[in-house]
Amino acid sequence: MYDVVISGAGPAGSKCAEILAKSGFKVALIEKDANWRKPCGGAVNSRIFKYYPQLRKLNFHRINKMTIYSADYHKFGYKWKEARDYSINVDRLEFDNVLRNIAVDAGAELFDKNISYDFVIKNNQKIGVKTKSSSGIQEYRAKIIVIADGMSSKLAIKSGFKKKWKIEDIMLAKSMIMEGENNIDKDTISLFFKPFKGYGWLFPLEENKFNIGFGTMGEDNLKYNLNQIHNEFINDPNIKKFIPKSNFKKIWEGAYPIPGLGVSEKSLYGDNIMFIGDTAGFVNPISGEGICPSIASGKAAAETAINALESDEISAQSLRNYKLHPTIRKIARSYKLTLSLLDFCFENEGQNFSKMCKMAESDDNFRESIVNMFLFSKAPPKDFILKLNSEN
Repeated sequence: MYDVVISGAGPAGSKCAEILAKSGFKVALIEKDANWRKPCGGAVNSRIFKYYPQLRKLNFHRINKMTIYSADYHKFGYKWKEARDYSINVDRLEFDNVLRNIAVDAGAELFDKNISYDFVIKNNQKIGVKTKSSSGIQEYRAKIIVIADGMSSKLAIKSGFKKKWKIEDIMLAKSMIMEGENNIDKDTISLFFKPFKGYGWLFPLEENKFNIGFGTMGEDNLKYNLNQIHNEFINDPNIKKFIPKSNFKKIWEGAYPIPGLGVSEKSLYGDNIMFIGDTAGFVNPISGEGICPSIASGKAAAETAINALESDEISAQSLRNYKLHPTIRKIARSYKLTLSLLDFCFENEGQNFSKMCKMAESDDNFRESIVNMFLFSKAPPKDFILKLNSEN
């Protein structure tokens, strides 16, 4: 019997497990495959060092510049080497396993190659998680269950708190890691927005290794073929300036869905159950950045679980404190405001976004708002929208 069972050992689940284990609780951390690489651009802002200061000692690729291109390739650049802490760009396979190992070192028990597929039920109460593995069916019983296994979670649907995702409520993205000589600025992450709801990225990983990908959003998931759009992006003449050669070695590729509507506030918790990370919508609706917000959700859930376990009160009323946690409320509020900008940015075939980039060149405060929105998932101030409307 465990105090907490966590289904999903990505960044959210690993942080949750680490905090609980450090506090002396018995934690089962279930993972479907620690050798699986989540398809992702891998950009992680400097807030990561707040949660994992030990990452400074590792050799993850440092980033201190960002360039955003509008649909007409109007360029907006920002560098923060002297003004802010550096960010990092990571290979998710390596990064996620570093965080898992930190959780295990703290005392969490990792059960790899286990696929969570149902709950253990007793007296109409969810008392654990059932998994399938090479050795058969396993049961992990616990006082509290944390769901952290992403958008494909079977447990989320079976919990009764979540419905199946609609295609227009998500982002669809395809990512590749490639190796070869290129012209990419090694200090810079680049985003390329399109006249429809979609954008591409080009992120350096090492001297001759990079992550390139493309994603669509909302109703445009139905209008465009992801593989075709990704291929067109790679072969766009403007992108070819960065990767002019054709003999690149493909290290890996994958496609994935991510939440597109922000935090699912109405379904974050129930009796002895909480939802964190992608499962709960902790992804920026415009930039798609979700690593740090997911980790923040794991930390908040762990703190809520500790208080519930110490008071021996694990009802929905007690776990409601997770939803009310200041960090969760702040992220949810920020995403609501960011989501309200999404349609505006892509209206007029992307011209509104192009005007945003141009305004940022002459208005320091406006530029800072855009940078904070993309790098740190901060909601823009109220006068941000007023300024945009005044230009249109």
